[in-house]
Amino acid sequence: MPTPRALRPFVHREYRVLIAALAVSIFGSGMWAVGMVYQVIRLGGGPLELSLVAAAGSVGLVAFVLAGGIAADRVPQRLLIIAVEGTNLAVIAAISGLALAGWLQLWHLAVGAFVLGVGAAFFFPAYSAILPRILPPEDLLAANGMEGTLRPILQQAAGPAVAGILVAALSPSHAVTGVAACHLLAFIILNFLGQHALDAPGTGTAGTDRTAGGAVVERTGGDAVERAKTSFFHDLREGVSYTVRTPWLLWTLLWACISVLFLIGPIEVLLPFVVRDQLGGDSRMFGFLLAVMGVGGAAASLATASFALPRRYLTVMMVSWGAGSLPLAAVGIMDSFWTVAAALFIFGATGGIGMVIWGTLLQRRVPAHLLGRVSSLDFFVSLALMPVSMALAGPAAAVLPTWVIFLVAGGVCPVMAVVAMVVARMPADELAHPLDRSAGDREHADSP
Repeated sequence: MPTPRALRPFVHREYRVLIAALAVSIFGSGMWAVGMVYQVIRLGGGPLELSLVAAAGSVGLVAFVLAGGIAADRVPQRLLIIAVEGTNLAVIAAISGLALAGWLQLWHLAVGAFVLGVGAAFFFPAYSAILPRILPPEDLLAANGMEGTLRPILQQAAGPAVAGILVAALSPSHAVTGVAACHLLAFIILNFLGQHALDAPGTGTAGTDRTAGGAVVERTGGDAVERAKTSFFHDLREGVSYTVRTPWLLWTLLWACISVLFLIGPIEVLLPFVVRDQLGGDSRMFGFLLAVMGVGGAAASLATASFALPRRYLTVMMVSWGAGSLPLAAVGIMDSFWTVAAALFIFGATGGIGMVIWGTLLQRRVPAHLLGRVSSLDFFVSLALMPVSMALAGPAAAVLPTWVIFLVAGGVCPVMAVVAMVVARMPADELAHPLDRSAGDREHADSP
């Protein structure tokens, strides 16, 4: 009986190790989100203190994500992700010990959140860049779909739920101890990654690569010395320059900037007021609506992983993102819980489809030695504009009706998706770079 497409990556040992560690780690992140909140409250903190601790994590992530991408292209990736997980373990274990001993202070939590943010900035570009080294190209879509399925389930549902139970039954410090246990387990698992995953891809360090036919060949370390001599800003400029010269990549990132700017604020800031004023609900209804959106993303990610990459991959990606934003245009006038839930489910599902394809395209079309930097640019533009969008949503609601804001947000993104497809000539580009057959993992990579 053939292995289902969504499960094919699990045939490869290195992937099983990596995804197991990732699953445990993001489960711990979900626990931290709840444990941290109630630990702040236990210490007598209020909304201001909670905001400062949460902001410390965001600052660490945004400030270091570009450096994380450069590190993923320069530093042995196996060592990088193990070092990150080890650092996370040390920090959370220290916070747990201080909390259990009764010595924990708010600044300890802020420092811990900052370090975890920095760790994420280094971990995820390296994770994205290492996948093409351990999987054949035809399995990358399934691998990205599996991550897209696990993340909302573990980070947004299971992790917070378990942490909430521990907080209620024991204490916030016990929930933080559970987070430390997750990072310990992830650290142990990552040490089982094979030594052949040590070298950074495409840098010329000694190791192996796949040929166009999928064969493994030896590489020499000649270019590693040359790359080691380049500066941080040289490497950053190289990644930005490649992005600007690659139309499909540039215009997808520009669309992402616009979508984050127009959509995140209304969903995070204004949707609670839609729930209260239009639906007559409370925080439980708001949380359930966000869960519905997460379920849509998880289900669609798993479904996408179960099929081959579409021949019209850029078109499917942009149409999914653009069309999926349309239901949000009507959220401001909806007065039924079920219609709002349906709109958010569609938005989450189409977003999941687009993100799985997007991650696969980066891994298959971006040259290996630039993949970490380009991935980090993707993270950076999204993360940097999230707080801007949320900061603008409140003032906009003070001068405009909520329904107008949602109408504009849901209408701009589909229009800009069409603009991006036309300007970047995506339909012609995807036909010129077919990825719907398993030839080789870098044979259709765009030239730097």
